[in-house]
Amino acid sequence: MSQIEKYQGIIPAFYACYDEAGAISPERVRALTEYFIQKGVKGLYVGGSSGECIYQSKEERKAVLENVMAEARGKLTIIAHVACNNTADSQELAAHAESLGVDAIASIPPIYFHLPPYAIAKYWNDISGAAPNTDFIIYNIPQLAGVALSVPLLREMLKNPRCIGVKNSSMPTQDIQMWRDEGAIVFNGPDEQLISGLVMGAAGGIGGTYGAMPELYLKLFQRVKSGDLAAALEIQDDCCRIISKLCSGHGNMYAMIKEVLRRMDGPDCGSVRAPLAELAEGDYPIADECVSMIKAAIAKY
Repeated sequence: MSQIEKYQGIIPAFYACYDEAGAISPERVRALTEYFIQKGVKGLYVGGSSGECIYQSKEERKAVLENVMAEARGKLTIIAHVACNNTADSQELAAHAESLGVDAIASIPPIYFHLPPYAIAKYWNDISGAAPNTDFIIYNIPQLAGVALSVPLLREMLKNPRCIGVKNSSMPTQDIQMWRDEGAIVFNGPDEQLISGLVMGAAGGIGGTYGAMPELYLKLFQRVKSGDLAAALEIQDDCCRIISKLCSGHGNMYAMIKEVLRRMDGPDCGSVRAPLAELAEGDYPIADECVSMIKAAIAKY
């Protein structure tokens, strides 16, 4: 399998899985991993925003990845997000991920302090150096990290032979074209514009709502690759309407997605970790609406 083939397709962002007391549940992590394997996705992005990584300890993040790999090794492409808000902890998670045999590690830039580009490059290269036999992917999400990837910074990072691409969650699709022109493999981040990202040359998509409706995103990807953009656009429109509904409750979107999964006979992932907001009483009818919309769209396509 070529490098591009390894990363080409639909890669759901893995959700945090908690037990009733709010602790990481190895059993639920494994169940969710198996669920995605059965759905036929290309891979999983573990430990990112959807995984609530900034609210978990290093030990918890290691436990999640260990249990994902126990089920997915050899079956799915696994990208492990390893960034912490200091270099040493990030390096520890990077080395741990490599020891488990992941396909790639990924990292956002350091958050809170706005560091100059040379300091961000050193942070990323130091993390990559702790996993010297593993691909490295930049996670560009300026709306949350407060720092945007630039062409000069990407060029500097591509001097590192392990740096192979960008998970791009910025909204301008032109960014995908710019990173691709520099030779990077690019993953579309914003779920609402997967079709646009693929048309602009993204190898695939990594998304936080993919787990709620993997069938639709898989079909959208197939339609784009076959050149049937009209059909792909119709699926994208339905996905966008469902995303809007998922975000319309009082509770956090990931709390809503986990409830939708339960109501669709998927795995129980628990709730979300504070300070993320759990669902309020009025959110449960919205979850029912989401389930109906997803089932109708699956039946349509």
